[in-house]
Amino acid sequence: MQVYKKLVNSVPHCVDDALSGIVSCHPSVRILQGHRVVLRADLDQIKGKVALLSGGGSGHEPAHAGYVGKGMLTGAIAGAVFTSPPVGSILAAVRTVAQAGSVGTLLIVKNYTGDRLNFGLALERARAEGLDVQMVTVADDCAFAAQKKAGRRGLCGTVLIHKIAGALAEAGKSLDEIVRKVTATLGVIGTMGVSLSPCSVPGSGPTFHLSSDELELGLGIHGEAGIRRMKMMSADAVVKLMIDHMTDPSNESHLTFSPGVHLVLVVNNLGGLSFLEMEVVANSVVQYLEDQGAVIERVMVGPFMTALEMAGVSLTLMQVDEELLKLFDAETTAATWPNIASVRVTGQSRSISAPEEKPEVENSQGTEGVPFLSSQALKRVLEQVCSTLLSLQEELNELDRAAGDGDCGSTHTRAAEAIQEWIRGRHLPAQPAQFLTALAKILLERMGGSSGALYSLFLTAAAQPLQSHNDPMAWATAMDAGIEAMKRYGGADTGDRTMVSLNSVIQL
Repeated sequence: MQVYKKLVNSVPHCVDDALSGIVSCHPSVRILQGHRVVLRADLDQIKGKVALLSGGGSGHEPAHAGYVGKGMLTGAIAGAVFTSPPVGSILAAVRTVAQAGSVGTLLIVKNYTGDRLNFGLALERARAEGLDVQMVTVADDCAFAAQKKAGRRGLCGTVLIHKIAGALAEAGKSLDEIVRKVTATLGVIGTMGVSLSPCSVPGSGPTFHLSSDELELGLGIHGEAGIRRMKMMSADAVVKLMIDHMTDPSNESHLTFSPGVHLVLVVNNLGGLSFLEMEVVANSVVQYLEDQGAVIERVMVGPFMTALEMAGVSLTLMQVDEELLKLFDAETTAATWPNIASVRVTGQSRSISAPEEKPEVENSQGTEGVPFLSSQALKRVLEQVCSTLLSLQEELNELDRAAGDGDCGSTHTRAAEAIQEWIRGRHLPAQPAQFLTALAKILLERMGGSSGALYSLFLTAAAQPLQSHNDPMAWATAMDAGIEAMKRYGGADTGDRTMVSLNSVIQL
């Protein structure tokens, strides 16, 4: 069995070390001695208010300890990785907040059998001690078209319930009031996930296997089976598939959707997607929902309810009215709740007009010295240079693989093709400085990479001495200026294996 690498001190103590890391970095929370429980450091502030406790197996970080703070959870109870926390720790947390003066405790539990059993048993034992405790179960999974006996799984929508319940508790609402509002909110939240790769519990192999060209739709946050495996497709296609399934009326787990609906959107990284991919997916979701007539009030993008290192994403939609949105926007000190603006997303301008560039006016006046090459002669020279570069693409790439990333030929091919496109049907500037400046702009915009910047820098600096003179001395000065600019900003010098050395040789 292949065991995936994990950067931990030891497998048995990885959860304890992780919880210690949270309290080490965030003075606003504390560990309950003898238990895997994280609590607010300011427990004196919950006197006369309802306490909120949640938790579950570890491996879903930042859930749940990252949401402990004023305006969200009072405490979070952690189990071993993907394992429900023990009854004793849950009960210890309930007793602790009761001793701090809370006027009731709400347990927020994801709909998994182990969590329901352990939190439920702790609740019964607490009630037997005379404590006022209630429990709500989050079941926001929209994957299964036909309901299963175990019900819908609890996913990232749990984090939104933390936020809504936390705002209500901070406002001084009673336990019964919070339960009623949270229960109603559960009916307007839906989540759907997709994975590109499995996760692995520390010390073990992957929880499932996916081919390199496959993705799985609708899986759980512990690697539970989804509803379908498919070949890889674009982000736009995946997003459409997920949203359509979540809102399909024939799906018994669907979330009601109609044009004009107001939404909070959570684009949740399941642990292993790059930030680049996350932003691509987020853009796809926003565009698709708005095309369907939705009004997106807020968007959260990031890791909120993960599955260790699983490369995947889940989408959570919460329908909101003015009251619910106000609760969502309420202040919290929870360490990992994102700081997002309380501004509607839909309807905002998403670009700023760029300054208009002044049209280039060809001016051959004021340039003294020998005549510059004619436009036709320039074109012939450039065509020859471009043809040579195009023919050497693979050779240059091969040379570059020995010392770099193997794209030198491809980069110069982009430059050659851009120059060929530029000179076709165009009268090239007759003034040397204007010609070099125009060429610098083309290379900067189209060539890309460090080479594009260096060539553009060289040509831009070389153009300056040619503003008023066009003689051999002016051209020699221009070459010196270009090389000095490359050395100044590129950090290289004569003798280094760089374009500076090449230009020095050319000048000699």
